[in-house]
Amino acid sequence: MNQYETDILIIGAGQAGLALAYYLQSTELRCMLIEQNARIGDSWRQRYDSLTLFTSRAYSALPGLELEGDPDGYASRDEIADYFERYADHYDFPIHLKQSVEQLKKTQEGFQASTTTGDIYLSRIVVLATGAFQKASVPQLAGHFAPDVNQFTAQTYQNPAQIPIGKVLIVGDGASGRDFAHELSQTHDVLLATGRSRRLLPEKLLGKSIWWWLDQFNLLKAGKDSFIGKLMQKNDPFPARGRRLKSLEKKGVRILPYLTKVKGDIAHFANEYSTQIDVVIWATGYQDNSDWVTMPDAKDKNGNFVHNEGISPVENLYLIGRSWQRTRGSSLITGVGNDAEILGRQLQKKWFQKTEVELQKGV
Repeated sequence: MNQYETDILIIGAGQAGLALAYYLQSTELRCMLIEQNARIGDSWRQRYDSLTLFTSRAYSALPGLELEGDPDGYASRDEIADYFERYADHYDFPIHLKQSVEQLKKTQEGFQASTTTGDIYLSRIVVLATGAFQKASVPQLAGHFAPDVNQFTAQTYQNPAQIPIGKVLIVGDGASGRDFAHELSQTHDVLLATGRSRRLLPEKLLGKSIWWWLDQFNLLKAGKDSFIGKLMQKNDPFPARGRRLKSLEKKGVRILPYLTKVKGDIAHFANEYSTQIDVVIWATGYQDNSDWVTMPDAKDKNGNFVHNEGISPVENLYLIGRSWQRTRGSSLITGVGNDAEILGRQLQKKWFQKTEVELQKGV
């Protein structure tokens, strides 16, 4: 068992943790990152094979290091994972790999993080950079399917080869659900159960990437409580890239409304249509995995982390990389750098205020 001490402990060395480490490296604060995977970027390598970012490369780089390749193209899963690993090596951040936190608790001096290896990390400040995609959220309806109906989630789905032959129902029409429908339509009979209304964006407008336009009009930095921010949250826009519902229909995907009822291997939908199903893929979002955090005030009744723009109700506990933490880009590579810069300044201010108080008290 090893014990480590630092000023700021960042739990998670994905895009959010790395971006924050970048802005802390030039300060006097000691910063340490711990990551549960064996390699930086493994959380991306474990996702489905065909995954690509829906932000173009020009808007998919962390602060300080360019992402090589066609700036208007979209980076693949492995490309972005390797970029994160290269980024961490380039700046030589103090990262401890294979460190999965099994308990984070408050102490008189700050926090203690205990890992599954038996190591202990002590820190005055902790930042949870565990990301917005921790645990697949599966509705209770899943339990009503018969045992012989194969069920997958956005975390367990990898490629069409693992999906048994038969009728496949994909529940959820976000970016991942549409990706699954698009590629499975070539080999399977696919149904897509949609959710709320979404407004997909063109890839280019007047010859320019849609991300260029969003950036020019400051839409990527629109606050979550602004009129534009609220509108974007409602419509959840992302580039179509051939995934509009009409395009999927042309590929043979049957588009259906909400899934309302399940019995055995029969699925019922909001338009009163029902059909037999062989395979279900739940692309219904994610929820926090927070059992390892012992402070009740850090979570709501459903176990999701509570924060106001990254500031937890628990003193000296912060979060970064959350969906709509400040803007649409908060959980995306394109916006996490801005959030990291802001949080970095907040942490420095907090730290030096604390130091001044301790000096006045003679600590």
